[in-house]
Amino acid sequence: MLLRLRKSSLQTAWMMWERGFEWISNFRSSHTSHFGICKVMIKKHHGESIVCADSTIIHKGNWVGELHLNNKAILTLIKSEGSDRAALMTARLARKSMQQISDAFASQPEFNEVKALIGITLLHRGLTHGLGFEQQPMKSDLFQRITTVYLRLLLSVMHPEGKKRIGRKTEQLIPMMLIHSRASLKNRFAAVKRLPIQDETGLPEASSC
Repeated sequence: MLLRLRKSSLQTAWMMWERGFEWISNFRSSHTSHFGICKVMIKKHHGESIVCADSTIIHKGNWVGELHLNNKAILTLIKSEGSDRAALMTARLARKSMQQISDAFASQPEFNEVKALIGITLLHRGLTHGLGFEQQPMKSDLFQRITTVYLRLLLSVMHPEGKKRIGRKTEQLIPMMLIHSRASLKNRFAAVKRLPIQDETGLPEASSC
């Protein structure tokens, strides 16, 4: 009982910190849109150029959509449904959100100059299976190390097993970039728009996306 109370208090504190960080982050983006369980912040790309699988090149200064998951919503699902059921529901909700994002890229003027949708996550399978993201490793630098620590801490707070989850899979918990170029996003979700959503297994993504 005491452990559950401590865990709940830690989760509450983390969500409060996230709200503050989100407020600050809004000043670093030109536009923020919410799509169900996902949020997209339109920002200029910084750092080295990214070459996508379809030969799209994202240069420094190009506009990109930074993808984030709603961790508060996922935490609510975990508490009410359990981690396994929450994983399935998160996958379904993410699929719906991605369709909405694809539609926004095609129709909303704020997305006219956005070259790609990019997220960073530790647990890659849940967001690549069925959603068509390509994976690219992050450059091994200070930002990558900070991101690794942050996302592992987030996972330990969100997941019911906490640090035990990280301890069993530490070597696998390396952040990766998930990328949809503008063209691949359109091609993927134009093709699956009318198809039924299949159940997916795995844990909800602990993600800066």
